[in-house]
Amino acid sequence: MRLKLAGLAIAAGLLGSAPAHAGADTDKLSQCLVQSTSADDKKQLMLWVFSALALHPDIKAYSNITPQQRDTFDKNAAQLFMRLLTVDCRAQTVAAVKNDGQQALQVSFTVLGQVASQGLFTAPEVLQGMGGLNQNMDFQKLSEVFKEAGVQ
Repeated sequence: MRLKLAGLAIAAGLLGSAPAHAGADTDKLSQCLVQSTSADDKKQLMLWVFSALALHPDIKAYSNITPQQRDTFDKNAAQLFMRLLTVDCRAQTVAAVKNDGQQALQVSFTVLGQVASQGLFTAPEVLQGMGGLNQNMDFQKLSEVFKEAGVQ
């Protein structure tokens, strides 16, 4: 049961926000996770996160991820997590869980998720797509709010 909770902590870390406090051992685990993942690892991680988010009832209709693809993403992510926690960053995982508790996993994987997602948001196609928001913003109203706040 404790191990299943650890798996949920990892998933929560990647899909949500982590607790604010992180101990020194958790910081070391976070650094190891980031340093031990390749660009392809980060891509696999983001595919898994995307496929999980696509299951949300409000989003599901916009996704065409097949059950077979989702199964592949799940397997790839599980293999990545296992490699990171039991091989590449084993010593850091042991120290972080021992000294900071299982929340260390959630905090560390939040950091990894943030680093991995940076690649998504820097792709020119994504930046261009997100730029469409500007076409629909009322910058006059927004400037009034900033002016009221004392910001130019």
